[in-house]
Amino acid sequence: MHPNLTFRSDADARTLDLIRDRAFGTLAVNAADGPLLSHIPVHLSGDASHVLLHLVRSNPILRALGDGLPAVIAVTGPDGYVSPNWYGIDDQVPTWNYVAVHLRGPLRRLDPGEMRATLDAQSEPYEMRTNPEMPWTADKMTPEVLERMMRQIVPLRMDVDSIAATWKLSQNKPDDVRLRAADAIETAEIGSDLPELARMMRTEG
Repeated sequence: MHPNLTFRSDADARTLDLIRDRAFGTLAVNAADGPLLSHIPVHLSGDASHVLLHLVRSNPILRALGDGLPAVIAVTGPDGYVSPNWYGIDDQVPTWNYVAVHLRGPLRRLDPGEMRATLDAQSEPYEMRTNPEMPWTADKMTPEVLERMMRQIVPLRMDVDSIAATWKLSQNKPDDVRLRAADAIETAEIGSDLPELARMMRTEG
């Protein structure tokens, strides 16, 4: 997390909404030969007490798991370069605005019988957003094919001990300066996340 407390946040509503909206992160654990990382879909529970996820059976993180291996999941929001020219004031330097959330807690394997429920929990919110009339469910699959595919992935749960976020959105600048930068970043052709980043910058202050 960013060392400047101006940019720091805890598990407030906007942070939890970001995790649920993005629903994808980087899982990191320590192993005997060094850190292991995996990029995974994540499902944060309604009370934010735990995260459901799954890994393919061949993932080396599964070999490192004991009973409650300490883990971090990083979920990133929009990010973008900020030019000093956009502020309209002197003596500024380039920077990078971004949003990121770290969830920490013990990671453990679930019983294989919970894989179906985990998959349903992860897919249902997005199916309702993309196909609300005819959402995909595992019931649409041939039972034998579904069972074979379920054997290739392993359900996991991370109990959430802490959630910390960085919302670095130029809120250390005067409002007029921050809003000028937001206007400029929205039209800069340097990244697909920039309109969303500009929107977030405008809500600060």
